Amino acid sequence: MTASLPPLPLRRRLLLGMAAAPLLMRAPALLAAAETPRALDFLHTHTDEKLSVVYFDDGRYVPDALAAVNRLLRDFRTGERYPMDPVLLDILHDLRTLHGGGTFEIVSAYRSPATNANLAEKSGGVARNSLHMQGKAIDVRVTGRNTAALRDAAIALARGGVGFYPRPDFVHLDTGRVRRWGPQKS
Repeated sequence: MTASLPPLPLRRRLLLGMAAAPLLMRAPALLAAAETPRALDFLHTHTDEKLSVVYFDDGRYVPDALAAVNRLLRDFRTGERYPMDPVLLDILHDLRTLHGGGTFEIVSAYRSPATNANLAEKSGGVARNSLHMQGKAIDVRVTGRNTAALRDAAIALARGGVGFYPRPDFVHLDTGRVRRWGPQKS
């Protein structure tokens, strides 16, 4: 005898049907790739530094690769480094897979508390307790790709916060609770 699960509420069925359909169609491929090497390509928009890195291989995160990522994603204003959350890298990897590849252009990654406080004073759009200060957030675009499409893919993943900033042309991604902000239509 098999136990049946209760039906999903209508709202969740609608959300899964609309927003997650592209992701669900590709989910088997993402699951099959769970143990394969994971690579990312970066270009830092403020320092012009580039990094192509395999950060996960043979079923584990690669310490030297993570150190290279932490170096690149440092607070470029102060030089301070902080360990970036590997789950954030996994989100980027999955987005790269869903979005068709490409190089992530880094607008902002780790921010020291001093940098974040300075930015928060100048802009109402900077959270005083930003996940950037914990290595759990990144602001990116993909070279040569539509940023609104990147936003849509990130929303479909439903794996953290997604903010869309069309004028400066970037998407904020974080490993916090699932939420979204910014224009939903482009």
